[in-house]
Amino acid sequence: MPNYKDIEYTLKRSRRKTSSIYVERDGRISVLVPQQLSEKEIEAMIEQKRYQIYSHLAQWEDANTKRVYREFVNGEGFYYLGRNYKLEIVTEQEVPLKLKNGCFRLRKKNLPKAKEAFVEFYKEKGRKRILERVEHFRKLLDVNPNEIKIMELQNRWGSWTPKGNVNFHWKTMMAPLTIIDYIIAHELTHLIHPNHSEAFWNELDKLMPDYLQRKAWLKLNGAGMDL
Repeated sequence: MPNYKDIEYTLKRSRRKTSSIYVERDGRISVLVPQQLSEKEIEAMIEQKRYQIYSHLAQWEDANTKRVYREFVNGEGFYYLGRNYKLEIVTEQEVPLKLKNGCFRLRKKNLPKAKEAFVEFYKEKGRKRILERVEHFRKLLDVNPNEIKIMELQNRWGSWTPKGNVNFHWKTMMAPLTIIDYIIAHELTHLIHPNHSEAFWNELDKLMPDYLQRKAWLKLNGAGMDL
C-alpha cells in the first residue's frame, strides 16, 4: 500500500478526468486519479489536501465510537427502516427470518448462517422499497439509471458506474426512510454530476434542501447500521 509521509492510502487509477480523495467507512484512505497522473502529482495533491484528510479521519473516529457489534441471541436489537427490533430465536418457522409482531424471528436451525439470513432479508426488502424511491427521484432529476442493484458494497452506501448502473448497500435498509431517500438522491445526482463538485451539491440542494442534516445524521449514526 503506498504512503505519503504519514498518510497511507489505496491508489486507484481510472479513465476519469478528475482526482478525488475520500475516507472509506472502515477508515482507509482511497485516492482516485486519472491513468496518466504521475506519482509526484499525486503526492502534491495529497499534500494540498492534508488538512482535509485529517479532518475526515477525525470525523470517522468520532463516528466509529458508535459502532455496534451484534450477536445473534435472544433480545439483541437489529435495525430496519430506522427502528430497533429485538431478535427472537424460534424452533419452527417456514422461512429463516421474518419480522413479525414487532420483533425479528430467526429460525433456530439457521443460527449458523444468521448473518446471511439478515442480509437476504434486507436485500429482499430493498429491492421493492429502494426501486420505488429511485423511480420517484429519477423523475425529479430527469435521469434514467440503467440497472439498480442491492448488494454488498463494503465501505460505501451507494455507487454508480459510467454506464448508468446504480448500486445500493443492503445496509441502507437499516436507516430511516429520510436517510434512505438521501442516499438514493445522492447517487442519482451523480448521473448528472459525476464528482462532488459545487454543481453536484447545488443540484442535490435543489432536490433536497435539508440534505446537510441528513448527511450529518448518516455520518454520526452510520457506523451503528451494521451486523
